[in-house]
Amino acid sequence: MELLSDIKKLPVGFCKVIYNTKTYGVTRTDFNKGQSIKIFAQELGGTNFISLNYYCTTIAELLKPCEMPKEKVIHFLQNFEILNEG
Repeated sequence: MELLSDIKKLPVGFCKVIYNTKTYGVTRTDFNKGQSIKIFAQELGGTNFISLNYYCTTIAELLKPCEMPKEKVIHFLQNFEILNEG
C-alpha cells in the first residue's frame, strides 16, 4: 500500500515536519517488529493534530485514524515534508 511507504518516510522516534505551512512535532512508534505503527503529530504553537495506527496483517494493511476522518490522515501522510534542522 502506498500509505506504508509514506509512513516509513517518518523516522522512528521524534522529528519535525512542515504540513500546510505549519510545523508539527511527530512521534512514530513501531510495535510487533514493525507490523503495528502509531503516529501522533501535533501542530507546534497550534491546536491541530493527526493521530493514527497502522496495522500490517497477513490478510490486509489497515489504517485506523484516531477520532478524525481518514481523509485528513491520508492528506497529512501524502503531503508532509520532513524539516531538516541543522
